Amino acid sequence: MKYLRWLLLPFSLIYGLVVLLRNWFYDAGLFKSREFNMPVICVGNLEVGGAGKSPMTEYLVRLLKTDNQLATLSRGYGRKTKGFLTATTAATATELGDEPAQFKHKFPDITVAVCEDRVAGIEQLKASHDLIILDDAYQHRAVKPGFNILLFDYNKLFHPRFVLPAGNLREPFSGKWRADMMVVTKCPQNLSEEEKTNCYHRLNPQSWQPLFFTSINYLPLQDMHQQPIGYKIDADTTVFLLTGIANPAPLAGHLKTVTSRIIHHNYPDHHQFTLKNIAKLAAEFSACKSQKKVIITTEKDAQRLGVHELLPAVSRLFVLVMPIGIEFLGNAQQSFNELVINYVRKYSE
Repeated sequence: MKYLRWLLLPFSLIYGLVVLLRNWFYDAGLFKSREFNMPVICVGNLEVGGAGKSPMTEYLVRLLKTDNQLATLSRGYGRKTKGFLTATTAATATELGDEPAQFKHKFPDITVAVCEDRVAGIEQLKASHDLIILDDAYQHRAVKPGFNILLFDYNKLFHPRFVLPAGNLREPFSGKWRADMMVVTKCPQNLSEEEKTNCYHRLNPQSWQPLFFTSINYLPLQDMHQQPIGYKIDADTTVFLLTGIANPAPLAGHLKTVTSRIIHHNYPDHHQFTLKNIAKLAAEFSACKSQKKVIITTEKDAQRLGVHELLPAVSRLFVLVMPIGIEFLGNAQQSFNELVINYVRKYSE
C-alpha cells in the first residue's frame, strides 16, 4: 500500500492543484457561491468516508427541530433517482440514498430532501422552511453556508495528509480554514488532556474556530422497525456483523469488548446488498451451532437492507440494528449548543 501511494502521488499533485485552483476561484469571486438570507448549516469533512456526519446531522435535528421549520438536504448518494426529491416515510434507500432514508425514518415529522444541486435544492425548500441543514456539502462550494461544522475522525487524524488518489483527502488540508467550528469525532471516552492537546496542534485552528471532541454513544439494539427489543449480547453470543460503511472498525471494536465470537461480513461503503449476499449470510447463520446468535447491522446498512427486493429474505433472519449517537467530552455540549443556536437566532432578530 505504501508503494502504491508513492506511485499515485503525481496524480494527487495534479488533483490537489486543480482543487486549490477551484477553491481560489470561489474565494476570489470568479466562481459564484450562493448565499441565502436564512440559516444554512453545513456538516462536512475533508476526507472521503465516515467521519460521523450522519450522527452529527441527527444531533442538530434534535437540537433545532422544536423551534424551527427545518429541512435536511443531501445529495442522495447511491440513489437511483435524479433531481430534487422530498422523502416520504415509505421511501427507501433506492429512491433517497441510505443517509436521507435513515433521517426520514428517524424524524418523520421533518422535511428530508435530496438534490445533486444544493443551490436548486435550497431554492425549492426556502419558501416553507426557516433552516436548512446540509449533510456532506463542505466541498459543494456553489453554496456558501452561514455555518460550517467540519468533522475529523480521531482514528485518522494523524494519518499522512495526501489528497486523492494517493490519500483520502477530498481537498488539501488547508481547506479547514472555511470551518466555523471543528469537531474531532469517534474519540475514546477517556481521551486525556495530552491527547486533546495533540489534536489541537495537529489541526491548529484559528482563534475563531472552536474545537470540540465527541465519542460514539452506542444505544440499545433495535429491530428493523426501530423498536427497542431489550436483547443483550454477552460473551456466549455469536454475532454475525453485516456492514457496508466506510469504517466499521469502531463498531467491531465495541462488540469485541462484549464477545469474541464475531463473524464479520464486510462490504464497501454504500454497498448495494444483493440476494446473493443475504443468502450467503443466511447459510452461515443457519450452520452456526451457537445456542445464542444474532445478526447485527448499522442504521445506515438497515436502510439498504430494507429495499423491496431484499425485504422478504431479510425478514426471515434475526437481524438487529445498532443505533448510535454522539457524546460530547469535557462538559462541552452546552457550549456547542449555544454556538449553533445563537447562529440560527441571528436570522430571527
